[in-house]
Amino acid sequence: MARVLIALFSFLFFALVCAGAGVLYIFYQYGRDLPDFSQLADYEPPVMTRIYAGDGSLIAEYASEKRVFVPLDAMPKRVTNAFLSAEDKSFYTHPGVDFMGVFRATVTNLRNYHSDRRPVGASTITQQVAKNFLLTNEVSFSRKIKEAILAFRIERSFSKHHILELYLNEIYLGFGSYGVTAAALNYFDKSLNELSISEIAFLAALPKAPNNYNPIKNPEAAKDRRDWVIGRMMEDGYITPAEAKTAIAEPLVVRDRSETELFKGAEHFAEDVRRELLQRYGESVLYKGGLQVRTTLDPKMQRVAQTALRGGLLAYDRRHGWRGRVSHIPTGPGWLERLAEVHAPAGILDEWQLAVVLSLDATKAIIGLENGQEGTIPLSELTWARQWLPNLGLGPQIRTVSDVLEAGDVVLVQGLEPDAKGEKVPSPGPGTGTSVFGLRQLPAVDGAMVAMDPHTGRVVAMVGGFSYERSEFNRATQAMRQPGSAFKPFVYLTALDSGYTPSSIILDAPAVFEQGPGLPPWRPHNYGNDFLGPTTLRVGVEKSRNLMTVRLAQAVGMKKIAATATKFGIVDRLETNLSSALGSGETTVLRLTGAYAMLVNGGKRIIPTLIDRIQDRTGHTIYRHDDRECPNCRETFWTGQSMPELPDTREQITDPMSAYQIVSILEGVVQHGTGRKVAAVGKPLAGKTGTSNDSNDTWFVGFAPDLAVGVFVGFDVPHSLGGHETGGSVAAPIFRDFMASTLVDQPATPFRIPPGIRLVRVNHHSGRPAEPGDKDVIVEAFKPGTVPGEAPTTVLDGGIPGVTEGPGAETGGTESGGTVTTGEEMTGEGATGVAATPVVPEAGGLY
Repeated sequence: MARVLIALFSFLFFALVCAGAGVLYIFYQYGRDLPDFSQLADYEPPVMTRIYAGDGSLIAEYASEKRVFVPLDAMPKRVTNAFLSAEDKSFYTHPGVDFMGVFRATVTNLRNYHSDRRPVGASTITQQVAKNFLLTNEVSFSRKIKEAILAFRIERSFSKHHILELYLNEIYLGFGSYGVTAAALNYFDKSLNELSISEIAFLAALPKAPNNYNPIKNPEAAKDRRDWVIGRMMEDGYITPAEAKTAIAEPLVVRDRSETELFKGAEHFAEDVRRELLQRYGESVLYKGGLQVRTTLDPKMQRVAQTALRGGLLAYDRRHGWRGRVSHIPTGPGWLERLAEVHAPAGILDEWQLAVVLSLDATKAIIGLENGQEGTIPLSELTWARQWLPNLGLGPQIRTVSDVLEAGDVVLVQGLEPDAKGEKVPSPGPGTGTSVFGLRQLPAVDGAMVAMDPHTGRVVAMVGGFSYERSEFNRATQAMRQPGSAFKPFVYLTALDSGYTPSSIILDAPAVFEQGPGLPPWRPHNYGNDFLGPTTLRVGVEKSRNLMTVRLAQAVGMKKIAATATKFGIVDRLETNLSSALGSGETTVLRLTGAYAMLVNGGKRIIPTLIDRIQDRTGHTIYRHDDRECPNCRETFWTGQSMPELPDTREQITDPMSAYQIVSILEGVVQHGTGRKVAAVGKPLAGKTGTSNDSNDTWFVGFAPDLAVGVFVGFDVPHSLGGHETGGSVAAPIFRDFMASTLVDQPATPFRIPPGIRLVRVNHHSGRPAEPGDKDVIVEAFKPGTVPGEAPTTVLDGGIPGVTEGPGAETGGTESGGTVTTGEEMTGEGATGVAATPVVPEAGGLY
């Protein structure tokens, strides 16, 4: 008997030694080439970059994995408890592997060996950290062994607190959510501390198989799994039976993001910010670095800008006719199903919808909508829809509905509602409560708009086109277009810096300029082909006179004008031919608006920016647009100290008195000249129209004392907008509508006058000091010593300087070729020898 016991114990001892040796061999064999887990000590998970507007509204998010990292101490205890109940209730007691859990899983899997059930796992949270961070999702025994080895090592190296923090921020929970914080936002539109017990339990149910428990695709399975987690939480003592009963009774409802929803309408702006971040920091930091970017965008102004630009584009488009239906389907039974198969064009407005014409008579069309509702389009809403013809022609007047529509046509419509006067106006929503609709079409033309703080360069609004969905191309920053006459203020600014005054007289008469051997003569002309004769510099800008501008450019010198254009950031290099003075060079809306901003701010250099500040994932500021030092600005409390003063470090790039003279002249453009449509705003405004050759590009760029705005409208593939379409008719109304809405509650602030300027009452036509009985009198701005006398002045013509004024010039009858200089002292380069400088015939500068 003793021998038997000795043999038995010997066998058991030998078996234990063999088993131990086997375990040691397995640990040695599989533990040799495992990943280095020390990286978990300083682990920084990929975190999304967020772009915010100036008021804190979320504009955009960029991430390879949508994650918001939250320290474990900042998470509600109930959230961590729910995950412990669902995934690893013995987390705080096991050494990395739960041996009892492994035993239970083994027994269960043996019982289910011949069934179709998926094998039950026993991975602890530590093992899941090892798998998610260091291993793959391969289903094999070798991976499980490596996972266990790593779990032991991780437990010996890190605290339970750190391991759980890694897990809750790394785990994928479906809906594109990495970590519990992102999941709370994406599933329930809530922060962690706002979640109910049932919502917490659902999130804790997801790690096992997020796709299997998708609450939209598999609502029953999702609720069953949630209820199971609630039961586990009750068993573990984390909630009471009453709380569990209440939580189970709650329906599982997924909520779209609303309060944290991205601000809509700034997609072009956000894309430009993304490109700048990519250029500054690279792709990895952009998509994984967790940058917090505070931009310059003002959401209120952005909405107004988008509405104004869209309204102007639609108004132009309606003036040029109807281009036809979206599609055509059979009417009769089944029309609703057939309408549902028609795809709406990309970029339609939210308040538009598809409709099919079911029937029509002479005065109205009966339409069917996508929701099955029926409505009407009255004839009065179709009178604009004359047939579009090539070369911007229009078909005959609309006299009956059948001139535009026929049964089966699928068109875009917008609901109409009565206003306070009982008149039908467009509905701001989808118009589901109305039965009257208007016909709509997407505009073929496009445009851009920029609004900027002229003192800092902060871009408060930017609209890059009618719709980002239709075209991601940003016409505010990427489209190089000819500014036409919108460039002229910088020609006249150069002249003012060279000794001219607003009252200098320049001849407005026909002229021919030789371009050089083998090139035809250049004959610039005014819009309308009329001539004013000897005219003041001011009126030349107000009336946008091309011939006056060319003569002045020739006298001042194109090299000086090119230097001004570069100094103001309009172009990097301007061709020094005379046609450049009429805006034949190319620039962007952002650059030209920035140049106008430097006029109204007194000639101080600014750098247009979309970004105020950038912080890294730890909150450290790594970029600030305003880099001026201000130690006293960082005081936490006010204790009676004086207001901190910030130094003005902006470079002075032009004489502030010259800048103000141009501002005053551009104010005259609005009051007396080509920008008169803008005057309806009723506030001090200044600006300039611009129309390139053949009306391919139309502009209005201008400003209030504290806001600069640029508007451009044109076809993406440049061609004429129409013979009678100009910056004044197309772009100026957009500028007007934006300013009217933006400045409605603002006081009428006059433009700031720099020291040294003399304000003198002069005759608007002659520029001479006003006399008793003069009717057209304005207040003109002069530099010291330049106020004109009452003696007859001299006239600038376009040929050789130094010839005395002749009587023909005073009446506008002087032939080109003789130059009569003004009485004011000039420091220009004189005639520039245009024969040696080729120019583009008739380029730019129309009205």
